[in-house]
Formats: sequence, C-alpha cells, structure tokens
Amino acid sequence: MTNAPVTNARTDRFFDFPVTILIFASFMLGMSEFVVVGILPDIASGLKISEVTVGNLVALFAFVYAPCTPIGSALSARFPRFATYLILMGVFLVGNILCALAPNYPVLLIARLLIASVSGTLVAISMTFAPDVTTDKYRTKFIAWVFSGFSIASVVGVPIGTWVANTFGWRVTFYLVSVLTAVLMISMALVLPRNSHPAKIGFLRQFRLFFDRRIQLGVLDVVCGAAASYVFYTYLSPIMRDEIGVPEQYLSIGLVIYGCACLWSNLYGGKLADKGRGVEPLTHIRPIYCVQAVCLCLLAFASLVPAAGALLLVVLGMLMYLQNSASQVLYMDVAYQSHPGSVNLAASLNSMSFNIGIAIGSAVGGLVNDLLGLAWLGPVGAIFALFAAGITTLLRPYIQRRFKG
Repeated sequence: MTNAPVTNARTDRFFDFPVTILIFASFMLGMSEFVVVGILPDIASGLKISEVTVGNLVALFAFVYAPCTPIGSALSARFPRFATYLILMGVFLVGNILCALAPNYPVLLIARLLIASVSGTLVAISMTFAPDVTTDKYRTKFIAWVFSGFSIASVVGVPIGTWVANTFGWRVTFYLVSVLTAVLMISMALVLPRNSHPAKIGFLRQFRLFFDRRIQLGVLDVVCGAAASYVFYTYLSPIMRDEIGVPEQYLSIGLVIYGCACLWSNLYGGKLADKGRGVEPLTHIRPIYCVQAVCLCLLAFASLVPAAGALLLVVLGMLMYLQNSASQVLYMDVAYQSHPGSVNLAASLNSMSFNIGIAIGSAVGGLVNDLLGLAWLGPVGAIFALFAAGITTLLRPYIQRRFKG
C-alpha cells in the first residue's frame, strides 16, 4: 500500500539529484539561520528595537537549536525517515512564513525558535542519507558539501537576502525563503529515497554515546571553536560598517566575499577530514586554532588600517569551518565502532555542538559589545580558540584506536 518509487539512489556520480537536493536543503537552513546577521539593522529599524536585541535572536536560536537537535534526532530514528524529514521541513516552512508576518519582536522570536527546534534534526537526517545517495569513497565529500550548503548560503543566500531587505523590506526576505523551501519540499518528495533505518535500541539508551570520552572532547572542541568565531560573526555587519568603514550600500558585497571564504573553509575542511579516521582528523586542527587566536587578537586593530582589517576578516572566514568535517568524522566513526545504535544521534552532534558554541559566542559577543565595544570582540573570541586548541591536544592519546574502514 505504500508508495515507494525509490529504494536506493546510490550512483557512482557524486552530484546526482538526491545529493544536490540535500545540499540545497542545507543551503535553505543556513540562509534562514544566518540571514538575520545580514538584515539585523533592517529588523531593528522595522520593529523599532535595538540592534543588540535583534542580535540576541542569534543566541536564542542557538540555545533552542542545541538541545532540540540530539533529542529530535534520537526520536526521529524510530520513525520512517522520509515522512519525518518532510514533516520537519513543513515545520521549517511554517516558521519562516511566521517570520515574514511577525508584527512585533515576541512573535518574531517565537517563529525563530520554531525554526531552531527542527533545523538541527533536519541536518542530522540529511547525514543519514549518505549510504543511500552516494558511495563510501565520497563519504567525507558528502559531509563537506552538506556543511557547505550553509557556506553557500553565506555566499549567495545572505547577501541576496540582505539586498532584498534593503530594497523591498526585511519581510520579503523571509517570503523568499518560504517560496524556495516550498519548491525544495516538492523536489524532495520526488527524488529522495524512502527506505528507513530505524533504531534498534531504546530512546534513552542511544544517549550512552555521550559517556564516550572521545565524544565528550569532540563536542567540547567544536563548542569552543564555534564560540571563537561567533563572538565577532554575530556583529559582522556592524564591524564592517563601523570598524572597517564599509559604506552601507556595499555591505552585501562584503558579506559575499566573507561567504566565499567560509565556503572555501568548509570544502577544504573536507580534505582535512580525509587524513585519518576517528579522532585523528580533528587533532590536525590544533595549529589552525592557534592561527585563529592570533587573527582574532589582531582584529582589535582593524580600525587603524581598514584594508588590513578587511583582509583579516577574509582570513577569519577561511578558518571558520575547518573543523566541521573532521568533527563529524569523529562522531560517526566512534558511533559505528562503539555505539552502532546511536548513529542518528551521532549525526546530530556537530550541529548541536556548533550551535551551543554559537549561543555562547553570540551571548558573550553581546555583552562585550555593550560593555567594551566592537573592537574587543576579536580578543575575547581568541580565548575560546585557545581552549579549542588545548582540547585537540587531549584527543591525541586516542589516535591509536583503530577504526573499521
């Protein structure tokens, strides 16, 4: 009685339609999540609230995203994957429509939290499609490109959303996201595999994964790495405008350039993740965190030499996501080796960890901006980068553990 025209969409060609659809899904999730950074001044002006209040949407989004991601992923493992994915995409669509219609800040906040409650689980489910839409040799490439959907959103989606907001109003930006999401859902219904891989263990038993020391350190590393970036990234538009001196009409171009750096970061992160299995790829990120810490400290002097400050922002964008694929490899390999019933949950950990880092970084950034000013965001972010470097050192003793290929 079930309509299941597709049972296995694997091909030896990487960019087939199902893979492209899953990358585009990440693009839409990223555009919806990050566009607030680009249109922050427009929302503040439209709702007659402060930019810091709008900036808090980023932190609050992440505070809801983080706990809902593992819970939602563990629950979704026990239901048909295809139907669950489309239902959650429907919730995402409703949230974006509500953003467009929001008459005041409380309604906008509710809409953002509704989107946050399903976004992480959607990313996790996307990861579980990997064995069904591509081959094992493209595993890290698939992970990198799914994460890169968020960077592509920074390159294309956020600047377009910012331009639309500046030209037609910020509500039209969310209408645009809603229309694209509806088109995406129709495409998903046509091409995604409808087979499922339900969890064989109970809901609570899946969370034994969190007692694995490798998982704990991997999560903590990503939290600190994300916090290091989001202390300043939440206020990227004001930094470009007030510290670098970018004119208001050119902010969209600045966001495109920064987004290109982030896209490179995600794709090159996929190459770094190919250097070993398990915890090993993430340990190779240690010197990168150290370079990031130095660059963040130098960001305090961006206003003295604006051209150098602009170049520094590009470098920080190139460093921002290098740990993503390496950490996802750690979570998935540890789960497959030691916790096979928790693979869905493991697939959610990078999104969960990164958004805890976003929440912490954004909240700290708001306090620093209020108390000390934009110039101090970089040095405070450097503290988190140094913590991340230290955590990768603690992971090194686990490299000798062998993982099944």
